[in-house]
Amino acid sequence: MSNIIDSIERAQLRRVPRFKAGDTVRVHFQVIEGQRRRVQVYEGIVIKRQGSGARETFTVRKQSFGVGVERTFPLHSPKIEKIEVAAIGDVNRAKLYYLRGRVGKKARVREKRYGAASVLPEALDADLETVEEAEVVPPEEPEAEAPEAEEAPEAEAPEAEAEESVEAEAEAPVAEPVSAE
Repeated sequence: MSNIIDSIERAQLRRVPRFKAGDTVRVHFQVIEGQRRRVQVYEGIVIKRQGSGARETFTVRKQSFGVGVERTFPLHSPKIEKIEVAAIGDVNRAKLYYLRGRVGKKARVREKRYGAASVLPEALDADLETVEEAEVVPPEEPEAEAPEAEEAPEAEAPEAEAEESVEAEAEAPVAEPVSAE
């Protein structure tokens, strides 16, 4: 019996980007007002994720005109058009309830920094299928340049004369200034 329920739940799951508590996300959520539908963008810090499967939810907190506002979204809801990860937070907790007691700059979460060799957040969103399907294109080799025409010996002669005159100046005795005493 549970296999039937699991298969139905698996069919309802959607692809969502990887994010965790502490990340700043933009949730594009459909709002229905009468006969009109519009998309509302809700941006804030994820303070928790809970549940699993089709029942998984996440809570996003933001400051709106100095007041903390939290909203809980079902992760696999058809009303969510898309979820964008704006920044990856550097936190060591799964639930960030301590942010509720903080206001202003103290309510910020440090952003994770990446070195040159690490994976960038944009690469985390890429599907494995698109990475596997992508063709590897070798870098283009620079075209072989045509050998330069040999310079005429006349062009080298003035340079040689200039070098000789510099050497001659260096060998010439330098007159020392005479001090008047």
